[in-house]
Amino acid sequence: MKIVSFGDVHMATRNLDRMAEVMRDTELVIVSGDLTNFGGADDARKVLDAVRSACPKVLALPGNLDQPDVMPFLENEGVALHGKGMIVGSVAVFGCGGSNLTPFHTPTEFTEEEIYDTLMRGYREIAGHRPLLMICHSPPHDTKCDRIRSGQPVGSTAARRFIEEIAPDACISGHIHESAGTDRIGSTIVLNAGPFSAGGYIVVSSNGSALSATLEFL
Repeated sequence: MKIVSFGDVHMATRNLDRMAEVMRDTELVIVSGDLTNFGGADDARKVLDAVRSACPKVLALPGNLDQPDVMPFLENEGVALHGKGMIVGSVAVFGCGGSNLTPFHTPTEFTEEEIYDTLMRGYREIAGHRPLLMICHSPPHDTKCDRIRSGQPVGSTAARRFIEEIAPDACISGHIHESAGTDRIGSTIVLNAGPFSAGGYIVVSSNGSALSATLEFL
């Protein structure tokens, strides 16, 4: 099974036109948050429609820059991953959108306790299944994927705690544009593709029993 994931779209879907070959054998696209740039359901629909035109099977999380009405919109569209877990092909997927609290009071933020509880709620729906793919808009704290330009780590301590306890095979995140990259927490590979406008995306492959994930660029 092949999954493609990207996030921090912020309405900039132009790179989808360059991904025809990548999408040719893709069975699922996961949008890991920030479909819009402080937009609501109408803007999110434009992005979702564009992604569906490239691959009809889509799952998505709201990011911190998506307005609160994006979450029920994704629910109504049947693509929501926030606080949910599901088996897609051979992969168990679960997720948490929004971000941990920021100094900027963006539209969709959660406390660390809320992030942990949301991840656990989704995980419980597919507990016991492997391979296990975690999607969390906020990267786990203190990795190569959560550092702002000063070098300070600003990711979610709850996401890191969850990874240390559950050890998913991979965690796909976003949120921190300047920290596109990969890292590891124990056996879990952590990936941040950066903003979609910069051409980053993640390819996840599963043979039914094992999962691999790589960061690619257009």
